Amino acid sequence: MQKLRALLTLALALSFGAAAAHAQDGGERPDPLGGATKFARTPQRTSVTLVLDWTPNTNHSGFYVAQARGYYDEANLDVTIQEPTDLLVESLVTSGAAQFGISYQEFATYALADGVPIVSVAAIIQHNTSGFVTLHDQDPITRPADLAGLRYGGFGQAELEQAIINTLIACDGGEPNSFEYIDVGWVDPFELMQRDRIDFAWVYYGWTGIEAELRGLTLDRVMLMDYPDCIPDYYTPILITSRQLAEEQPQLVAAFVQASARGFADAITQPDEAAEILIQAVPEADPELIRASAQWLAAQYQADAPRWGEQSAEVWQGFSDFLVQHGILAEGIDAQAAFSNAFLPGQAPKDAE
Repeated sequence: MQKLRALLTLALALSFGAAAAHAQDGGERPDPLGGATKFARTPQRTSVTLVLDWTPNTNHSGFYVAQARGYYDEANLDVTIQEPTDLLVESLVTSGAAQFGISYQEFATYALADGVPIVSVAAIIQHNTSGFVTLHDQDPITRPADLAGLRYGGFGQAELEQAIINTLIACDGGEPNSFEYIDVGWVDPFELMQRDRIDFAWVYYGWTGIEAELRGLTLDRVMLMDYPDCIPDYYTPILITSRQLAEEQPQLVAAFVQASARGFADAITQPDEAAEILIQAVPEADPELIRASAQWLAAQYQADAPRWGEQSAEVWQGFSDFLVQHGILAEGIDAQAAFSNAFLPGQAPKDAE
């Protein structure tokens, strides 16, 4: 098993190299920090809390790197990284219980549609790295239409999950509503697949998918970012704050976002070192998983964006329109007001504006 895990880690490292080369398209990736050499700091020492969306993992690497390497300290910030509670992160940041939180564009869009005054200040990963997976030996798939007739293990967001899957299947020439939805909550989907309770699940490949492969499972996957003509791309996860904090204390928001951006820039360019920092911070996590995931995500944090964290109104608008089209939202959101790039370090290249 140890030899298999080592080989899988090496394969993931090689796939990272290929992905990075593809992202660069023959040239160097734009500076993740937008050319910045100076970064915002608060005039007086300030304590802030960041609430995670899940247990600490490589999606959070940049925050732990920023803390370990003193970037928050240089920004004059004392940062507490807090694991999630039973309360929604959107409620925590608007109540002032936390200044920043990690959310997802889908849940942030629901909150914005309900009038919750939040704003996304950075896309932690530039494209949607989630997808639908099966166990190859039990249910081999190569395309979205192959999901028809299978049993899906859902996590309780049935409207969104069914809209995404049905759209993918129909876009690939299959029959919508041809799969079975089974609400299984947040249990390990691979255990249910092995017990023949479900056939496929929706996972973040960069963590849960890699974890399954390191356990010796062979997966087939349909990645959402491979089908942009079917499902609009969206940012997941994202860094959010309250609109009040962004308007009343912009220097604080800029200081935190820019220090975090420095951490993610290191995770992009130095994935091995970022992995070791996360391993030290979260000793209960699987070190091999962190190392393999850090390599895979290094090419995904920024991907083809002009700098880390950059967001666009087109992405917010496209996903809002999708939700309206499928009856999940009665009305769309103001896409321009949903996010801000103003707190990121440096500047995006002119041709990307």
